[in-house]
Amino acid sequence: MYSEYYIADRIVQLCEKQNITKYQLAKRSGLSESSISNLLNRHSDPRFTTLCRICDGFGITIAQFFLPDGEKFDLTFEQKYILDIWESFNDEEKRLVNAYIDGIKKRTQP
Repeated sequence: MYSEYYIADRIVQLCEKQNITKYQLAKRSGLSESSISNLLNRHSDPRFTTLCRICDGFGITIAQFFLPDGEKFDLTFEQKYILDIWESFNDEEKRLVNAYIDGIKKRTQP
């Protein structure tokens, strides 16, 4: 299931899925673009902390990084439904949803 190229291939796959460049991933993750390029070109295994930062850049967890595309954890139907919609949103739509949720939380807090 996992080859020596899995991590590099998965990063490329996630960049394509989220429609972002290596440069954008580098900015999101706080890594240099050369670090991302070296990882992809050399197919080297990143340190755990580097992989964590890459996952943060994608907005996913380490566990999600290693899940086959489209699979979700043991979630309820409603949770899967919400996550599927969330994944289709662009950055601005995600920002708006987060603002809406924050507003709901503030209204319901004593």
